Amino acid sequence: MNPSKTAFITGAAHGQGRATAIALAKEGINIVAFDIAKPLSYPAYSFGSEDELDTLKKECERLGVSCITCKGDVRKDADIVAAVGKAMSGFGRIDILFNNAGICAYGLAHELPEEEWDSMLDINLKGAWMVAKRIIPIMMEQKSGVIINNSSIAGLRGMNRLCHYTASKWGLTGLTKAWAIELAHYNIRSVSIHPTGVNTPMNDGLAAMEGATPQEIAERSAGNLINVPWIEAEDVANAVVFLSSDKARFVTGSQFVLDAGLLTR
Repeated sequence: MNPSKTAFITGAAHGQGRATAIALAKEGINIVAFDIAKPLSYPAYSFGSEDELDTLKKECERLGVSCITCKGDVRKDADIVAAVGKAMSGFGRIDILFNNAGICAYGLAHELPEEEWDSMLDINLKGAWMVAKRIIPIMMEQKSGVIINNSSIAGLRGMNRLCHYTASKWGLTGLTKAWAIELAHYNIRSVSIHPTGVNTPMNDGLAAMEGATPQEIAERSAGNLINVPWIEAEDVANAVVFLSSDKARFVTGSQFVLDAGLLTR
């Protein structure tokens, strides 16, 4: 990869976003790390922190690239505009957008409070669109770029007690395809990735909310053909590195499945 490239990553402080930032930094890519970096009332598990953003910046710099950290909410246009402005002032371009910020929580469709439905769709789906809305014009001007949307196996199948999550992830799948059509003329690619369960702080938080261990949750939703309870955040990061590279230059509008065989059952 060209060492002058820049990646804009949402939900970057920990989990899959952080692992991806580090993996791209190892490839010589400058990083813009965007994260809400504070607790939310829903869902009530641990989110990334300002300290984690600070340590991510230091880790990227140790790897020889620059990292700009931005605290903000993907639901707030002013936060996004400020972060994109800092990215352009610092680096002058944005080549990779990893729409990674997302939440998950359980609930039956007929019991969900409307505000929980809205939070899920606003963060997971609308947030991805809002960030891309501010970055796509930059990529159009460059006539190059890659948008990678972090969907889920839930973006390709139904899931029990996760209707709002599933709807948001299917939405990302469709958004990916729409962008691929709209942006191909500008040499901008759009791809969605679909992991099975991932070993992250969110995974631990969901288990705690259910009064279970992460292992118990994994066993409850068992389905991976390869005998692992989950994949690692680094596996997702490796997929993003590949999909954003010239090795995947003709991959667009498609779904990259990273499910340990789950969807084959």
